[in-house]
Amino acid sequence: MKKFVLYMLAGLLMTACTSQPKSQEKEKAKKVLVLYFSVTNTTKQLAEYIHEKVGGDIEAIEAVNPYPADFEATAARWQEELKANALPDIKPLKANINDYDIIFLGYPIWGDRYPLTIKTLIKTGALNGKVVVPFATSGSSSVKQSVAELKKDVPTIQVTNAFCVRSVLMDKLSLLVDRELITLGLIEGENEVLPDYSEMREPTAEEVALFEQSFADYPRMAGTKAVSVASRNTPRGIDYKFVGENNGAKMDIFVTKEKGDVAPYFTAVDRS
Repeated sequence: MKKFVLYMLAGLLMTACTSQPKSQEKEKAKKVLVLYFSVTNTTKQLAEYIHEKVGGDIEAIEAVNPYPADFEATAARWQEELKANALPDIKPLKANINDYDIIFLGYPIWGDRYPLTIKTLIKTGALNGKVVVPFATSGSSSVKQSVAELKKDVPTIQVTNAFCVRSVLMDKLSLLVDRELITLGLIEGENEVLPDYSEMREPTAEEVALFEQSFADYPRMAGTKAVSVASRNTPRGIDYKFVGENNGAKMDIFVTKEKGDVAPYFTAVDRS
């Protein structure tokens, strides 16, 4: 498994060997690091799942002054730090990032951005020139804006495709994460090539009902209307890409309806 991961990323790492002695394979396996910041343990759960799948080492980024477990209190502190442009101190990492070629970088998304603890890490220069696979957890936001910020803050970084899992979908990691890792070529398995979405069209009454059902338990989306929709059939069911509108603001909302008696759920909202 670890050997496979490193082979599939060979182009990025500028290696070309297709077979290695076992001693060299072991040495290469140590160059994968799953690095994450987590407050409520949700991102930690995702990081541990990825580590189990891709191997390598794993370590948490920890603030010297820990954030409170209460989300509202954490959000208030984060807002204060943003206004003051005050980066929180983080504890020294046990791992030497220079020893690794591939960094899986995990974080919760706050206000469509990554936490300031990640920016503190960036300021050390530790990620300069590194191959980074960003992964995130969120209430609804996609990872798109935080990845754009990451590329801006670290111009020399080599970012692969990123992915995000909503906090309420942690029971679907094998479905949501495995397909991402397979698509990225990071784990063994049949590479699922998803079809393109159809052209955008006006949603049917059935699709509108499905759309509304997907966020019925998420108050922040209340009042959002489905303006248009595209869809694609997949082995597990149907994926929808809705354009939604709420108070004049438009957003892309991604919804999945699995086969069988499974309620539809939205996987991400892109407000950019």
